[in-house]
Amino acid sequence: MATLADPEQDFSRLPDLPADVFTAPLKKPDHVGDDWLEPRQTRYDSEDDAIWNDLFARQMDVLPGRAATAFMHGTEKLDLGRGGVPEFGQLSEDLGKLTGWSVVPVPMLIPDHVFFWHLANRRFPAGNFIRTRETFDYIQEPDVFHDVFGHVPMLTDPVYADYMQEYGRAGWKAMRYNRLKALGSLYWYTVEFGLIQEAPGDLRAYGAGILSGPTEVVYAIEAQSPNRIMLNVDRVMRTDYVISDLQPTYFVIDSFEDLYRQTVERDFDKLYRSLGAGFTYANTAVIDVDYVVNEGTLEYTLRGGRGSGAKPV
Repeated sequence: MATLADPEQDFSRLPDLPADVFTAPLKKPDHVGDDWLEPRQTRYDSEDDAIWNDLFARQMDVLPGRAATAFMHGTEKLDLGRGGVPEFGQLSEDLGKLTGWSVVPVPMLIPDHVFFWHLANRRFPAGNFIRTRETFDYIQEPDVFHDVFGHVPMLTDPVYADYMQEYGRAGWKAMRYNRLKALGSLYWYTVEFGLIQEAPGDLRAYGAGILSGPTEVVYAIEAQSPNRIMLNVDRVMRTDYVISDLQPTYFVIDSFEDLYRQTVERDFDKLYRSLGAGFTYANTAVIDVDYVVNEGTLEYTLRGGRGSGAKPV
């Protein structure tokens, strides 16, 4: 059966990016190689450590009862509150014992095919810098806090950790079909902005984009504006998304086993052949195949979102 990835692919080598594949152009810094890995983790100073500590404390004030149980357990297992920016070597040692993953430093956003390759080999690339006080509340490019605090605790969950590796392996197939945008939408609505229903009426966030920001975690779980819809992979990969504002729509899973089944065991060859080059559905849409948990008012989005000063209600 065709699946998310091609099991016969050699994932030990960095894949070539085909010339006809559409991807964001990124200029590689001179000091990194084709793998985009930094020679070493940044030596963070006391102010950097203080920023991490303040960000950590702020999130831990709002996450209990709103963050997935697996995430909360992950922060404890990795002792992310020990003080200061975590040292990647120690973090990788702890994580490696749990699920075989490691954390590696990269200078910035990295090309899709390089990102896929690291995930396929159970390496999570983390930004080698931390935001400033001036960008404390919002930063466009993911920093070490977003990447380590937001993403890494979930990698302590064995099923989720396997999903992330399979997602990386899936990049080869998406490149072959020139469907990186569709695969990116799946990442966006699961890894970055996914919700999980841990019990009837008990929604929690597991997506890093939600968990690393104080406003979105409350908004995603409690606000009336956004739609909350049970995950349907075919539908999600046809759905546009918002990069620089709160999401109009979130997709919900029943369990990480459910996420794994819906993706890794899906016939993606057939799906990719049926997809158009662009998205079919707007990020605000509720369609007839949706199993809707909550149909939102979309008030925040319709009032203009962040740029208009609308309240995230």
